Amino acid sequence: MDLDFQLVLLRRMADHNPDLVDQARRRLGASAADMREANKRWQAMVRSPRGRGAAARYRAVLGAPESVAPRRIGDLDCEARRWTLPLWPDLRFEVLAGPDGGVWHAWLVRAPDAPGPRLHTLEDLTPWSCTVDETARAFAPARPLPGTAPTRSALALTAPDHDGVRHELVAEFTWGLLQRTAVVG
Repeated sequence: MDLDFQLVLLRRMADHNPDLVDQARRRLGASAADMREANKRWQAMVRSPRGRGAAARYRAVLGAPESVAPRRIGDLDCEARRWTLPLWPDLRFEVLAGPDGGVWHAWLVRAPDAPGPRLHTLEDLTPWSCTVDETARAFAPARPLPGTAPTRSALALTAPDHDGVRHELVAEFTWGLLQRTAVVG
């Protein structure tokens, strides 16, 4: 079932990077119709009145997490559950679940043992090269911006180009993975 879930993640990314999505979909051995059908099944599961809670839904689709660790965010305790997805071996799909089992956030993060990208200039910010956390750390202080959909987020940041000229830009993410950047102004 993780094939279907990877196709669901790709479906949201197709709005920004259709060529990368097509390449990834082919690597998975799936057609565009397979991706649409996987997304249709996911949406039906999400919207089902008899459906499971979000945390249970991820477990049903992805199986037991590869790792589960307590996490503290501010003064709130939650649990970070992570799964490996074959399409992104250096990343993990992470679900932050509250004490009641509700999902607070779900996104792709770097695997603990995987080397992160080298992010020094705006030219390093290429699609699918980095996660929200990595970008925010590399170009601190980055400011979170609202996303255009539930699975999307954005950061306002300043980054130098290869000549050292600093630029204000917005980095857009889907499921926590960089999709595109736009220079502001």
